[in-house]
Amino acid sequence: MTIKKILIALPLLGLLSACGGPGESAAAPEAQPAGASSEIIGDHVVHFSAQTTDQLPPEVARAYSIVRSKNRAMLNVSVLRASDNAAVEAGVTVKAVNLTGQLKNITMRQIDEQNAIYYIGEVAVANRETLIFDISVTPEGEDSPSDVRFKRQFFTD
Repeated sequence: MTIKKILIALPLLGLLSACGGPGESAAAPEAQPAGASSEIIGDHVVHFSAQTTDQLPPEVARAYSIVRSKNRAMLNVSVLRASDNAAVEAGVTVKAVNLTGQLKNITMRQIDEQNAIYYIGEVAVANRETLIFDISVTPEGEDSPSDVRFKRQFFTD
């Protein structure tokens, strides 16, 4: 299986995602419902998933210098133009907090592969820890960012 096919399949792992958000806020978008792994923002579709890195095949982890561990999570974001499903470059920044309000820093890096563009970042997670991901996306050619929020609980035992 090619790395591209594996990375495309990763959002399916997001079906294990939790749902809801920490509460209503005028500044933050509502968290996505269970199973959601994409959101339309203007003329673009943002796809997102998060899973522990031990779920990655060893060859994929090696290719992208990712440490495979049940105590590390990887966030995967891609941005497609809605009209033709073409991958577009974007500015992608992420803030994540757990349910106790602890900020988790996630530095995103761009991965270019054939006709696909992915943004991935890693973070340490504890067993049963829930992270709320706030993703800010500015697709190429857009002036202002759009925000996506989703929540995911990780099981490491």
